[in-house]
Amino acid sequence: MHLPQFEGPFDLLLFFIERDELEIHDIPIARITDDFLNYLHQMTILNMEIASEFIYVAATLMRIKAKMLLPRYEADDDGNQTDTKEDLIRKLIEYKRFKEVCEDLHPFEDERFKQEKRG
Repeated sequence: MHLPQFEGPFDLLLFFIERDELEIHDIPIARITDDFLNYLHQMTILNMEIASEFIYVAATLMRIKAKMLLPRYEADDDGNQTDTKEDLIRKLIEYKRFKEVCEDLHPFEDERFKQEKRG
């Protein structure tokens, strides 16, 4: 296998990708698959070990790309993962509750101001 930005076996390619030394967006999975299929066609006897290694690496590359499409999580103060979208929704709901309570308390505030002006 030979790509312009990397030359070496699949396991080393995967190692660099997982360590973020090689951007996953720059690895064309379709091209890797075509190169490997051409290599398999040139083999006189199918080597099951090489074929199974390719399936493993291709599946791992697809998993990495799929994870990049999922929402990102941040850690809270306790180190637990939190979804920033869920946090935003939770804050908006809390803000709405406080705003409704303030509107409910507003008549009491007006009443209190009327009482102070008499004195």
